[in-house]
Amino acid sequence: MGSVRISGFADEISSDFDKQLDVVKKLGMSYICLRSAGTKGVADYSPADFADELWPKMQAAGIGLSSIGSPIGKVGINDEEGFQKQLVSLESLCQICEMTGCRYIRVFSFFIPEGEDPDAYYDKVIEKVKRFVEIAECHDVILIHENEKDIFGDIARRCQELFDAIKSDHFKAAFDFANFVQVGQDPVAAWDLLHEHVVYIHIKDAVHGSNENVVAGTGDGHIEEILKRAIVDEDYEGFLTLEPHLVIFDSLKMLETKDVSDIIRGDKAKDGEEGYTMQYNALMEILGHIGATAS
Repeated sequence: MGSVRISGFADEISSDFDKQLDVVKKLGMSYICLRSAGTKGVADYSPADFADELWPKMQAAGIGLSSIGSPIGKVGINDEEGFQKQLVSLESLCQICEMTGCRYIRVFSFFIPEGEDPDAYYDKVIEKVKRFVEIAECHDVILIHENEKDIFGDIARRCQELFDAIKSDHFKAAFDFANFVQVGQDPVAAWDLLHEHVVYIHIKDAVHGSNENVVAGTGDGHIEEILKRAIVDEDYEGFLTLEPHLVIFDSLKMLETKDVSDIIRGDKAKDGEEGYTMQYNALMEILGHIGATAS
């Protein structure tokens, strides 16, 4: 059994990048997933801006980049202008990966018009995701598809259809427990179907019914059960990335299309640092239960 590596969406700590790095270091972590810093999302940083403003701070702190938490594919399937802009943005994000040695960029499979059948958009989704993958292949970067709510690949069956159609070493899965709960899916059944494609795991939990986000291991995500299978039985050695969603953090409004109160129902901690620390401690307790080690 190998050791997993712990990372996290550090913008849930604070919008202040220095604060993000300080808390991560204090917890003994060596990686972050970059989603936003200051008032800008990661896709708003050009490679030159990233090299000037963020990368030197990460290097000085000894913090590596586990993945880029991009918004690529988080656009309406019929938004052609938005899609073209994202093709350009993905090129820039791949250049940031090359600069930092990061292998992974988180992507999505497009918002489907409300009330319409996602399956009706299968061909269009596959065509557009393939365009993203072509760019990733040119830069030797791996796109990790997150099972986000309200996109084509929000349920396990359609995620599997994506991987069946796009057979590439540069297109894999980021498994999110809470998102499956929030679309009425059984995370264990989802893992059964998708585990061979999973190279990245988000540590986020939720409860059925209210869909409320809760501390890892206290909801219906079956996190401990699935991590035991992944790490102990299936030799998963990738990243476990904290995504607490326990407080309403500064950048959430630019990340979600719905009212944030529908996503995080009441703060579970006094601030982002406490919420992030709670999630880190909960994950370490789970890993202890299953006899896994982390770095």
